[in-house]
Amino acid sequence: MALSLADLMGVPALNLKNMGSSRTPLTVPIDWVAVTELENPQAFLSGGELVLTTGARQSTADAQRSFVRQIRRAGAVGIGFGIGFEHDAVPPALIAEANRWAVPIVEVPYSTPFIAIGKLVADARSADHYAKLERLLREHQVLARALLAGGGLPALLRKLASMVGSELTITQYGGEVFSTSSGAHSPPEDWHAVALSTGKRDASTLWLRKPFHDDGIVDYARGLISIELNNLIQRRQTARQMAGAVISDIVRGTLSAVDASARLESLTINPGTKNIVLLVSAEEEKFATLATMTLPTELETAVAAVMAAEGRNELLLVIPAQLGDPAVLGRALSRQMHDVGITAAVGIGGAYSQANGLRWSYFEAREAATRGLDVNVPERLSLTSLLLASEDVPMADMAAEALGPLLAFDSAHGAELVETLESYLRLNGSVASVAEALTLHRNTVRYRLTQIAELTGYDPAVTSDRVQLWLALAVRRLSPPA
Repeated sequence: MALSLADLMGVPALNLKNMGSSRTPLTVPIDWVAVTELENPQAFLSGGELVLTTGARQSTADAQRSFVRQIRRAGAVGIGFGIGFEHDAVPPALIAEANRWAVPIVEVPYSTPFIAIGKLVADARSADHYAKLERLLREHQVLARALLAGGGLPALLRKLASMVGSELTITQYGGEVFSTSSGAHSPPEDWHAVALSTGKRDASTLWLRKPFHDDGIVDYARGLISIELNNLIQRRQTARQMAGAVISDIVRGTLSAVDASARLESLTINPGTKNIVLLVSAEEEKFATLATMTLPTELETAVAAVMAAEGRNELLLVIPAQLGDPAVLGRALSRQMHDVGITAAVGIGGAYSQANGLRWSYFEAREAATRGLDVNVPERLSLTSLLLASEDVPMADMAAEALGPLLAFDSAHGAELVETLESYLRLNGSVASVAEALTLHRNTVRYRLTQIAELTGYDPAVTSDRVQLWLALAVRRLSPPA
């Protein structure tokens, strides 16, 4: 522990004597001892020193008063004045000025060398430094054991909170990962932010509520927390990929009912109860974040899965119907995504039981996500989604057979037959409306419709053929990842 002037005066061998006012405190810790005979040593002091001098340059009262003022401005903790050299006693002017500015001043007898005082202060500082290092090493071991003994991040944070004497919170991807505070959070200015590095663009941050005590342990804990957060990201991503493989098989209908139920149960999804699918589709550059982001507190019990194939990148959450209002849960997910820079729509499916029910909910959610709102609640399952959810109807094959020639022609000739067909069907078969929407001559639209009929064998002007083409386009838009 660092010594103060009061501690030094308690050492009998030094024979120090307090010459200042009794109202002047002597308990400020001494950082170092500075010996000087300069008239103005202020430039060589950094604050916290005990200044020792024999007053060789302070022969006049003005010089003595000026010396005290310089010492005070430098932030020194006091003056030790050595007598028996230039002065037989501490000068009264120096004592008066010191009392005026509340600068402690002690008399150092001729028999006490300045080096003895310096050695005591240095030894105390050294002992304090080693004690701090030993304490830090013990605290390092405590934190490492808390993390590795099975307690994980929560155990580490609770230990760290007790060490710094404050509440802690960790946020990642804009959401709270863990907090030692159970109450409502105070404004951000009441918290100190410490950036965490995980190798991801996840904005991981350790928050410490002010005031807190840190003797170096926070920096060590920061490294442990960063490593553990990175491990959590990897485990979260792996778990979602594994769940995605199972749900992808169920959506494609490649599993028997018994196998599908067994694999759902392996994901802790109860096929006997009604479940709801929340679905988000993101662009490739955002999918890495979507695949690893934390979920809002309301959805912590949801089974999360990621599916990526054929240009589709989807995060879907399977939640029990009794968990809460799907629209409220969808808005919580949407807010979390907005916090991490993802603006994709959330589609919500209906509540169904069994594996087939999960398929229906998935297609409802996918269709709902195309409606353009931030959160899209389920509507009645369309004919297209219902046929897609059926294992017995080869809708994907039908769509590929009908649209394949058009896609090949567009690719080879830079044409826009598929876009023209989509516009024609969306605008209820009005050639004039299509021409206006695509900025084409009406004869050009009619020519393209003739090409479509010749290439596909389906005439868009005939109702039965038009239904076939409409279903093919809808299937192409909604078909699940392969």
